[in-house]
Amino acid sequence: MNRRPLARAAARRPGALSAGTLAAGALALLLAGASARAAPLSPGTPPEPAAAPKAAPDAAPRLAGALTDAGAWRAYRARFVSEAGRVVDSANGGISHSEGQGYGMLLAVAAGDRGTFERIWGWTRANLMVRGDALLAWRWEPDKRPAVADLNDASDGDVLVAWALVEAAEAWGDPGYRIAARRIAVDIGRRLVLFKTGKPPLLLPGLAGFSAEERADGPVVNLSYWVFPAFPRLALAAPEFDWARLTRSGLDLVLSARFGPARLPTEWISLKGDEPRPADGFPAQFSYNAIRIPLYLAWAGIGTPAHYAPFLALWGERERGGLPVVDVAEGRPVEWLEEGGYAALPALAACAAEGTPVPASFGAPQARENYYPATLHLLALAAAQMRYASCLGR
Repeated sequence: MNRRPLARAAARRPGALSAGTLAAGALALLLAGASARAAPLSPGTPPEPAAAPKAAPDAAPRLAGALTDAGAWRAYRARFVSEAGRVVDSANGGISHSEGQGYGMLLAVAAGDRGTFERIWGWTRANLMVRGDALLAWRWEPDKRPAVADLNDASDGDVLVAWALVEAAEAWGDPGYRIAARRIAVDIGRRLVLFKTGKPPLLLPGLAGFSAEERADGPVVNLSYWVFPAFPRLALAAPEFDWARLTRSGLDLVLSARFGPARLPTEWISLKGDEPRPADGFPAQFSYNAIRIPLYLAWAGIGTPAHYAPFLALWGERERGGLPVVDVAEGRPVEWLEEGGYAALPALAACAAEGTPVPASFGAPQARENYYPATLHLLALAAAQMRYASCLGR
């Protein structure tokens, strides 16, 4: 059984936010005509500056059109995207979450499918943007009333949705997407990134439950929430925040948060004290979340061979198919992720770090996989198309 979502559910619920009432100020009224697709303004969100400071040069290739396998996208859309726009996590009781909505929006842009993007964004806006700010409630359960029982957010979902909106604004020239992206990005920068601690900035996994004030071993972070390819794009929406510095802090953590004989990061990492360590109360494992770290490094086109080394070493020594979930203290596998889509991650990482051509299976998504491996496979395909055409034999 795929236990990734269940593990994340337990890990993400150290505390729930009290329900906030939706707010909209005078600025929302002024922008209503231009932002029919955008979410309500969170209290105090500054308007987009008329002449915003120029962001750092954005060398990222375009996401739009990066998913060239139209058949793979149609199959994915048919299996996981409802008519209403809800992205369904098929291995976790059919729930939906902000991560899945963000991934679905990104893939829709990559496939050039504006209609599906609109449906996913509309459902997200109506069902997950129910807090008193511009962040998203992280989990929606179809068999519960209310379907959103925990108003806490998950910062990776917030980042993914904001990034997708930036890409959509560029792809389709819609100012409403740009305004919505800015609202979310501003609240990420204000509420979730610790910029002013005298230390490198940190991305909290959620607004509640992870800070030094809330945990004895806090702050606690999750390295897979550093969605590296998103940060230079968020700088276009909210240039007043130092997203490049956040990228650098994540790169440093990839090198320093290495534990046990395999030198792998755990899912949840305590940054209390001088050195990172596995966080208290969570399995000390390299698992479902952390396998995304090299995906995001490769997609952003950043990092050195040293950043990829422990992942490539682990995946290069496999004695069976699939990816291992590793007990970092002992350096031994405790579970295997055996669906074929997971294999796209080692292939992309080896391409990015060593220029290794991807195998033929990389370009052939399987039709019967669950949401998570199927999604990772399409994301890896888009990343390779954007940055590593040579590994694809092109």
